[in-house]
Amino acid sequence: MQSRQIRIAAVGDHILAGAGDARAIGWWGRVLARTSAQDVTLENYVLAVPHETTEQLNERWWGEASRRFSDTTENRLVVALSDADLDIEASSSARSRLNLANVLDTASQRDIPVLVVGPTPSLDEERNARLAELNAAYLDVADRRRHVYVDAFTPLVGHEQWRSDLASGQGLPGQAGHGLIAWLVLHRGWYQWLGVPEPTA
Repeated sequence: MQSRQIRIAAVGDHILAGAGDARAIGWWGRVLARTSAQDVTLENYVLAVPHETTEQLNERWWGEASRRFSDTTENRLVVALSDADLDIEASSSARSRLNLANVLDTASQRDIPVLVVGPTPSLDEERNARLAELNAAYLDVADRRRHVYVDAFTPLVGHEQWRSDLASGQGLPGQAGHGLIAWLVLHRGWYQWLGVPEPTA
């Protein structure tokens, strides 16, 4: 049997790159550490930009990710969204929806399956109220295009361990927080999206 070769380009912000994690592997490293399958070779490339908006991500992702892809591998994209759009005065959920839609449509045109990880909540209740609307918009965009969406906002917004982790990390998730994000990704479609079996233990 010929081995499957999968290349994943992951785009997102500093949290994707493990910011706040004393172990320096972040949620992404934890997900990959739990991913192995017989006859599957997995390569991953993290392309993170701190505090990146969806407009900035839309403008740069293909130019960077395409250099990691190959005609001889299964190419896949992970999009880890942030809350940075909330910091733009002229931002709107419609504009953010369009930016994500453009990313997903470009990937679909190139037959690249996408897994979208939604933004994570903060300790600011007003900000979280706005982010809840943005998260719902992102979920709708991904669902309409039949790409996997991992809602990281709803399960964590009131999660005691998540909130205490942010409080002790000056707003950044630590080891516990990154572990929570990883758990959500692993249990919300990751293995099915990759087409590999879930580990038995």
